[in-house]
Parts: sequence; structure tokens; C-alpha cells
Amino acid sequence: MMNILLKQLAQVNAQERVSSILINYVFKNASNKWFVRMIIPAIFIQLIVFKYFYPYAGFINGDSYAYLETAYHNLSINTYPVGYSMFLRLLSVFTKSDTVLVVFQYLLLQGSVLFLVFTIFYFYKPARFTKILLLVCSLFNPVFLYLANYVSSDAFFLSLSLIWFAQLIWIIHYADIRLVVANAIILFLAFTVRYNALVYPIISVLAFLLSKHKNIGKIVGMALGIALIGLFVSFTSNKYHKLSGYYQFSPFTGWQLANNAMYAYRYVDSAHVKKAPKKLQYLDKMVRNYFDTTRDITKHPEETLMASTVYMWAPNSPLQLYKKYMFKTDSTAPELKKWSVAAPVMAAYGSFLMKAYPGEFIKYYLIPNAVKYYAPPVEFLDSYSTGVDSVQPIAQSWFGYKTNKLKTRTKDYKVHVLDFYPVLTGVMNVVFFFGIISFLFLEGHKQQLELRRGITLVAGVWLLNLGFSVFASSIALRFQLFPIIISFSFSFLLVEFLIRSAIGNGIKRDLEVDVLIDASTPGDNQVL
Repeated sequence: MMNILLKQLAQVNAQERVSSILINYVFKNASNKWFVRMIIPAIFIQLIVFKYFYPYAGFINGDSYAYLETAYHNLSINTYPVGYSMFLRLLSVFTKSDTVLVVFQYLLLQGSVLFLVFTIFYFYKPARFTKILLLVCSLFNPVFLYLANYVSSDAFFLSLSLIWFAQLIWIIHYADIRLVVANAIILFLAFTVRYNALVYPIISVLAFLLSKHKNIGKIVGMALGIALIGLFVSFTSNKYHKLSGYYQFSPFTGWQLANNAMYAYRYVDSAHVKKAPKKLQYLDKMVRNYFDTTRDITKHPEETLMASTVYMWAPNSPLQLYKKYMFKTDSTAPELKKWSVAAPVMAAYGSFLMKAYPGEFIKYYLIPNAVKYYAPPVEFLDSYSTGVDSVQPIAQSWFGYKTNKLKTRTKDYKVHVLDFYPVLTGVMNVVFFFGIISFLFLEGHKQQLELRRGITLVAGVWLLNLGFSVFASSIALRFQLFPIIISFSFSFLLVEFLIRSAIGNGIKRDLEVDVLIDASTPGDNQVL
């Protein structure tokens, strides 16, 4: 096997590097030079104008401070994956400036988007007008500025995801072992940043199955990324075992299951409640008491939310109260230990509720969450720094702020420029879905084999992310930007295919009519 790999590496060394191919295509191709002249000034002008109005980074209550806490104390495990916190810690070696953080996140995000866009240009060769539309929509996307301005893993994870996906497109078309290694590293990094990457190894397997690699190359490519992820999972699980006594990769999973199931359980009538297992009965009693005392939505408006995460985090949530009950004799236990020890109980409770009330779970959680996936809400991005004008002490210390107050040069903290996004995303999902149906109906999968592979990969991401997000995740715009961007980009290619097909069929019909007319018109030798 090693001889085969060395032989393949030697063959690759004789070829042009993927990076060289793309650089030459972008900077030396005459048709792309004017794109480059527009891109660089546009990126920096947008960033300068944005930072004039928002000189400070934004913070999400809970998320941002958890990342900073992990980075500050150099923790190996915490509520969220530690990858982004390690990035913050690395950047802090060079600077404490939040502006540098925001600029880096924005440039990385724009670079990853452009990597994907020019990869699409290179392999699928869209028409010039399609190129312009796709580039303009990608380059002047306002959500990138607001996303990158947050001290949050969103922009960083999105950048890694786009780089990883663009690499998969190259892997499908180009056998380069170095690219395979780089892709495995990016996959590993993404996995350490956010749990949404749990479905990424499946997409990688699909890409290698679609690729032109030899069987040994496919096996190595699939195994390398999975092996790196396996090491991280093992390391994290062992850390949690030492802390809580349970092997678990993420306590978050158990809490999420219980939270999701409670949205269905709320609508189960008391007369139809099924008896919970003995170890869950006290928790179940707390949950039913909570529901009975929060029926008045005028006093408890949070109960009007559908498929949210309120039950995970609200201090008065029965899940949080049960966690306190578990440690009523140990007031010195750190919060992470409480969280991780309670997680297996939450997982068992959530699983019990979903199995006991599958109809309610589908009706009151899965369907509302699917609607949110169709048109994800803007959520925290509807306001600068989630509408809060101050930061917690850890942020003030980490970034060296003189005061804990955040200042802007805007009228208020509301952000209206992203209000169109849910509608746009809903429309795009419809266009993408029917574009694929039309592509198959018009036999595009037989005519354009390379595009078929790309669409197969995008459809795989879209479907797997749909299943993961609807069943096990909170849905918001910032969490769904990765599938939105790639499906939006390929929607341009699908629409172009439909237009070309319509024009081609129109020309074909005109030719057929001309032939019929010529056949019915008397020739020179015919007698009138």
C-alpha cells in the first residue's frame, strides 16, 4: 500500500499543483482579470465603511463569553467545541485588538467564498452573465460583514466549511494526494469548531466515491479525515469521563434532545401522559409542573416560541432546576461538571419522550423546525451585538477595552438590511429543488456529467443538513449559511442549464418547422 501511495505522490509531483492551477486561472486568465480588479477594492471598501459605523465587535450573550472563557483558561473541554477558542487564543499571541479579529474573520470568509466561486467557474464554465451575477451576489453579501463582526464561531466555521466543500469539488475532478491531506485537516478543524460538522464525514465519503481517484486513493482519503476526527472524539470523551464519570463526546447532545422533546410534550394532555421510567419520574414531575404553571402566555411569552432552545438555558427551566437538584449536596461542583453529569439523564429523558409521543414530536417540533429550515429566521443578526450595549468583564479584559460600553455610529442597534434573507432563502430553496427536478427531467445528468457530480454533492449536503438541523439542532440564519451559499451558487448553474435547454429546444423546433416548410414547398422541377 505504501508503494502505491508513493507512486501516486510521485505522479502528482509531476503535475501542476491545484493551487497553481487556480491562481493562474484567477490572475492570469484574461476573462477573470477585471473580476480581480473589482474584488480587492470592493472587499476593503465594504469593510472600512462597516467598521466606521460599528467600531467594536459584537457579542452573543452566552456563546461569545463561553468561547472567551475557554480561551482565557485554556480549557480542553467546555459547553461548546474548543476549536474556535483555540483560534482566539492563538490570535491573542499577536494582538488583543477586536478589530484585527473581525478583519481576519471577514477576509477569511470572503476568501473562502471566492475560492468556491472561482472553483465553480473553473469546472462548470458558466456563461459570463452568470459569472457576474454569482460574483456580485457573493461579494456584496451584507450578512458576511455582520457575521464576521461577532466574537463567535459562526464566521470561522462557515469559512472552514466553504474551503472544505470547494476542496471536495477539486478532489472529485483532480487526483492530488496533497489535496486529500489538506482536506482532511480542514475537516478536522471544522469538527473541532461546531457540532454541525458531524455530517461532514458522510459528505466526504460521497465526494471520494464520485472522484476519479483510484480505489486505494479513495480509501486513504476517506480514512484520513475519519481517523483525525476519531482521535478528537476519543480525546474529548476521555476528558468528559474524568469529569463526569460518563463517556460522552458532547453533553450538548443530551440537553438538546430533552429540549427538543419538551416542545412536543407541552401539548400532551395530562390525561394522556405515560408513566416515565423510575429514574426519570422526578424530572418528569418537574416538567409537568412547569407546563401547568406557564399556561398563561401573557406572563410567559417564551412559551410561544416554536422549536427554540429556551428549555436548555432558561434558569427557570425544569431541566436547569433538575440539574441543580442533582447537585443540591455539592455546591462547589463547577458548572461544566453539573452540565456533563446531567447530560445522560437529559438524553434518556428526551429519548423517552420522543418514543412515547412520536405524533406530537412530529407535529410540534419537526414540522415547525422544517418550516424554519425552509426560511431560517435572522435571530441574533437582527441587532448589533444582540441589542446589548455593554460587555462582560472577561471580554473587556480579553480585548483591552477601556470601558465595558459598546459604541456605534448608527441611530440604534437594529439591523434591517438582513430582513429579506428568510424570504430570499425560501425562494432559493424552491428554485434549487425544482432546478434539480428539471435537470433530471431534461436529462441533464446524461448530458453534463461533471455538473451532475457537483449537484449530487450539493444535494447530499442539503439533505443531510436538513435531517440533522430539523431533528437535532436549533435553526437560525447564521447556522444555515453554509448550505444556503452552496445551494444558491449551484442554483445559478441549474437556471442557466434550463435557459440553455429552452433556447436549444426553441432553435430545434424552428429548424424542424423550416424542414417541414422546405419539404412542402414545390421545387424547381415540380409542376404547379
